[in-house]
Amino acid sequence: MAQNSRARIRITGRVQGVGFRFFAAKHASRHRIAGWVRNRPDGSVEVEAEAPRDRVDAFIEELRHGPSFAHVDYVDVDWLEPRGSSSFEVIG
Repeated sequence: MAQNSRARIRITGRVQGVGFRFFAAKHASRHRIAGWVRNRPDGSVEVEAEAPRDRVDAFIEELRHGPSFAHVDYVDVDWLEPRGSSSFEVIG
């Protein structure tokens, strides 16, 4: 079994009020990603994703596009130590 990687991802642009958190949750399920997604007060969306690195990378690519009404300007990724998360949660 591949070792997990964990990424903290911040997405900026028109990403709130367009279904981005639910888009992220849907694709997290598809890629079998654990973690969470939440809106930030500054208008960005923050995601934490944990799974084998290839699945996290594929998930990040989905986030770069977002749902149809979103416009992603920038995606910032920080790699962290895995925690052993086992589910994905929409916060807020």
